[in-house]
Amino acid sequence: MTTPDPAADPDAPETRLDPALASRLKHDEAGLLTAVVQDATDRRVLMVGWMDDEALRRTLTTGRVTYWSRSRSEYWRKGDTSGHVQWVRSVALDCDGDTLLVSVDQVGAACHRGTDTCFDDGDLGALVLDPLERTS
Repeated sequence: MTTPDPAADPDAPETRLDPALASRLKHDEAGLLTAVVQDATDRRVLMVGWMDDEALRRTLTTGRVTYWSRSRSEYWRKGDTSGHVQWVRSVALDCDGDTLLVSVDQVGAACHRGTDTCFDDGDLGALVLDPLERTS
């Protein structure tokens, strides 16, 4: 007996996102959700990516993070070409249903520039008030 090919039947349960979860998602106009990716160990935000239902399903069922590339219009897994893999530790949905928090074990650089995080040199120098100076 051969194993059925899930790609041959797009309505097969193993190729669809759980309907209970799907009903909680609020996609943008392009059908995407924002995925904020956080290092599971030190909690740094590593990057932001985009997922549709299929990318989320793949992420939840494979142990590797899958994204939708808006520029290439295709699915991609971090690390398939660079070796900088993201292993899933957890995936959480925010209270509005439009953003995912993906906790990962990052292997290598998270940013396409080769840095640990996409936010390494992005500090804009915001004013930080001392707690005693904070008023409503």
